[in-house]
Amino acid sequence: MVTLKATGIVVEYNPFHNGHLHHVQEAKKRTGADVMIAVMSGNFLQRGEPAFVDKWTRAQMALQSGVDLVFELPYRFATANAPVFAKGAIEILDAAHCHAYCFGSEDGTIQPFLESMELIDQHRVSYEAAVKEAMSCGMSYPKALNEAYKHILEDAQKTDPPVDLTKPNNILGYHYMEAAKEIRSSMTPVTIPRIVAQYHDDAVAGNAIASATGIRKTFFTSGALEEVSGFLPEASERLLHKWQQEREAFGSWEYFYPSLRLIIIREGASRLTSIAEIVEGMENSIYKAALSNQTFSGFMEQVKSKRYTWTRIQRMITHILTGFTTSMREEIPHASYLRLLGMTANGRDYLNRTKKELKLPLVSKAASFKDPSLTADIRASDIYALAMTQDKGSATLGTDYLNRPHIL
Repeated sequence: MVTLKATGIVVEYNPFHNGHLHHVQEAKKRTGADVMIAVMSGNFLQRGEPAFVDKWTRAQMALQSGVDLVFELPYRFATANAPVFAKGAIEILDAAHCHAYCFGSEDGTIQPFLESMELIDQHRVSYEAAVKEAMSCGMSYPKALNEAYKHILEDAQKTDPPVDLTKPNNILGYHYMEAAKEIRSSMTPVTIPRIVAQYHDDAVAGNAIASATGIRKTFFTSGALEEVSGFLPEASERLLHKWQQEREAFGSWEYFYPSLRLIIIREGASRLTSIAEIVEGMENSIYKAALSNQTFSGFMEQVKSKRYTWTRIQRMITHILTGFTTSMREEIPHASYLRLLGMTANGRDYLNRTKKELKLPLVSKAASFKDPSLTADIRASDIYALAMTQDKGSATLGTDYLNRPHIL
């Protein structure tokens, strides 16, 4: 039997846009892949945000735009910091028997990443000590990592870093490679440069490519999908219009805040201490802010601090909304299954050929598999559905049981 080569990509598709289409096409071309496999975050994302539209809709966008298989990145990893996010994603791609994985980066070439990994390995003890020292001084985790990186560059007498680890995609790329090394994966790392729009850039009229952040910002400002249609493949535009016709609202913290606020006030500060990532008295700040702010922006302005990034705080409140506790998180050290959200005919052929080589169980029916990580995913999906329809009273719960993988 002829072996099909699969390339993996780690995605959120919030929503799937022309830049993502470029990534899929370039990754396939540069790696000679027969099959493109995406591991995609579910209904809550790495920056601690609810997804613009749900995972089933985003999976369809991907399948109609060149991806052959979409596996869900479990909630435990999808809403974690960069090292844990990368670890879960790489474990899934490795288990899916990918021969390569490809990520977008600001640097755009793989050699600087390899050099940085080697440099950090050579100074591992001083690097980790510098991270701990920076965090003990009140520095956020991302800034502490960068300070430690600068520290070992000075030790190595390097004036220019091999790769700039202050850039968001470079940071993720580095952690993908570190995770792959840790599990001794045989996957080949490949990177392509981000083009036109960087991660946080606003959408610019006349460009075909904009960041997902810019697209969402433009939409929420105008309220019109027509304002962002030029940045989207046809499939994404059509599916977003269908979503709007059926639900009207799109996922955002502004829309979800009433549900979050109710939970915070009902629980009280003392009961928030069991929630994942709630540390050092943050439960008191969060509770006080919920009591005194009717808007999400006002709430965040009151809670934000120098010690914790906006993203870290959003992850805290995501866990409050979903009821994800520290003990739940500790139950899930590794990715433990391949949750199939959708596939093309090509993807199905790949699974039929490789099913005996998959390193983790393949889950296509949620009811047939019991696992604490899957339980957290199902709960997050139901919470998302309830928050999305809070003013309609018509939420469909249990979609993870009701929906079968989409087949294109």
